[in-house]
Amino acid sequence: MAGFIQKGLKNVLQKNPQDIVFLSAVRTPTTRAKKGGLKDAYPEELLSVVLKATLTQNPNLDPSLIQDVAVGTVLQELGGAKAGRMAQNHVGFPSTTAFHTMNRQCSSGLAAITSIAHAIAVGSIDVGVGAGMESMTRNYGSRAIPTVLWPELRESEERDARDCIMPMGLTSENVAERYGVSRDDQDAFAARSHQKAAKARETGLFDKEIVPVATRWTDLEDPTKESKITVTQDDGIRPSATKESLGKLKPAFKADGTSTAGNSSQVSDGAAAALMMRRSTASALGLSSSIIGKWAGTQVIGCRPDEMGVGPAVAIPKLLDYTGLSADEVGIWEINEAFASQAIHCMRTLGIEEEKVNPKGGAIALGHPLGATGVRQVATLLPEMERRGEDVGVVSMCIGTGMGMASLIIRE
Repeated sequence: MAGFIQKGLKNVLQKNPQDIVFLSAVRTPTTRAKKGGLKDAYPEELLSVVLKATLTQNPNLDPSLIQDVAVGTVLQELGGAKAGRMAQNHVGFPSTTAFHTMNRQCSSGLAAITSIAHAIAVGSIDVGVGAGMESMTRNYGSRAIPTVLWPELRESEERDARDCIMPMGLTSENVAERYGVSRDDQDAFAARSHQKAAKARETGLFDKEIVPVATRWTDLEDPTKESKITVTQDDGIRPSATKESLGKLKPAFKADGTSTAGNSSQVSDGAAAALMMRRSTASALGLSSSIIGKWAGTQVIGCRPDEMGVGPAVAIPKLLDYTGLSADEVGIWEINEAFASQAIHCMRTLGIEEEKVNPKGGAIALGHPLGATGVRQVATLLPEMERRGEDVGVVSMCIGTGMGMASLIIRE
């Protein structure tokens, strides 16, 4: 695989027949769990919307040519494998298109894209879809901590084993304490995320990436009342958020802590999907004009579970070394805002200017539907790269149990 990856900016920007390219990347709105517009939708229902949109947006592609679909999902029963396959068949994919799900925690969507990219790179498929789905409304009852676990692991002498089930909020507190990220800095960063997202929504910058979802809605006060609605926008964005207003919130995870509901990512529902193929395949099918970008490499690395939020700070240098790029050659960074504490630490460690990070807001404002986030970030990144004329982008996130992942994305 290493021999396939192009190294250095000049080589990365060149167009080669073996490139793995994107022809579309779409997402549902991301909405608040339990309260938002998609609270009554099923995760496979949301997946069906983005898979159908993938076919609709690529009308000149015969669906029978799509050989595999990989879907990131974290919380769903049976790993979403059966329900997801049903949704795929339901919206018009032929039964010859294979299907699988995968779970690498918060990076599951990006892992799905990478899985499809690797399959194309080694020649096992020519065309595939990398996707993600999550309903945290329906499946977040255990707060992503195992309810049935070998007791010896809870009492393990290995701290890194025990810490794999540390609540994510406490890992955020560890990052803030160990690396000197103040409450003021976290609240100010969170407010800017909301403000950027609000401006992007108001000016239509999300329109290219979002697919409306027609679904049902049950009244929050009277569950017997059900209506049909169409959800067209993210609904967790708070345009009026300020550092001062967020500063009034109480710590969410420890009494004297600095991480709050306002400077942490939102618990959310959503799905996303990206159509991928080899450039030579796109050319042979007459689809070269539909190419919007390319995948140019992914790296993943482990870190201490009790400070899992540092993941991007260790994954991104590994990606840059792998692809022969420097940080100043990257035009836009999509770094998942699991918590303001870790996002700030990663930017500081990497020497990245905040102006280049999440220009349309991040998970603090938009939400973090675990299995879908990585694909959502790609769907958000590509139109912004086009709008700004930036050629190079990076998607990265921290991962529960202590990991980081990062992918290089190139604009066509």
